[in-house]
Amino acid sequence: MPTYEALPRFTTDLDRLTPEQRRRFRQTVAAFVEDLRTGRFRAGLRIKRVQRAPGIYELTWSMGTGPAGRATWEYGTPIVPGEQHIVWRRIGTHDILTGP
Repeated sequence: MPTYEALPRFTTDLDRLTPEQRRRFRQTVAAFVEDLRTGRFRAGLRIKRVQRAPGIYELTWSMGTGPAGRATWEYGTPIVPGEQHIVWRRIGTHDILTGP
């Protein structure tokens, strides 16, 4: 099972989301974790590198009405041998990419 940690800024961002937006993120993370296990991300997760931010990736999903949800993350040092470790950095809309 992949491990993770959340930076304080991510936690602050997450608290600002509506309950429905958090629910949609949790659904997306379930697919993300499944894909981490297989080593291949499905196209629907729209994972890509963040420009001008080496080692940082963006995950995009629908938050219902309004702009798409985004979370930035990076691979951290594995805690469990052989398992990926994810560091969640930011979550919100496109605006988070100004300080991923």
